Parts: sequence; structure tokens; C-alpha cells
Amino acid sequence: METDIVALQELIKNDFRGNKSWFAEEIGIDKSYLNEILNKRKSASSNKLCLSIIKWCVKTRRDYRNYIIFLEESVQKNEQQ
Repeated sequence: METDIVALQELIKNDFRGNKSWFAEEIGIDKSYLNEILNKRKSASSNKLCLSIIKWCVKTRRDYRNYIIFLEESVQKNEQQ
């Protein structure tokens, strides 16, 4: 599984007024760690980030599949391209 960076950036832009620090605090991860992933200095397949997003989505009653790409979906996207 990996984080859908584009969808996550859109979520931060729309729901957190673009404030990455606020979002990081909400999901319980370090803001510098989140920033490294969003800027592609760390892998989007971070289990720590993915699990934090899933936990936050469950808590806020959102569909985590909007922000997490599972391996099967990733393979299908690559096959379509």
C-alpha cells in the first residue's frame, strides 16, 4: 500500500486550508516526516503514514481508499497505462 500523494495534497488544501502541520498533528505524525513524503524525499509507501491516514479516516468517517493505493489497484493502473 502507498499514499496517493495527489489526493492527500488535495485533502490538505481543501480541508486544512493548505496547512500541512495541522494535518500532520491531526493524524499523529511529525510534520517534517509528512513534508518529506509530500516532497518525494521519502517513499509514499510508508506504513507509518498509511496507517495514520487509515486510522484518521475511520475516526472521521471518511473512505481511506481515497488516499491509500493498495498494491492490486497500483498494478491495475500501471497495466492500463
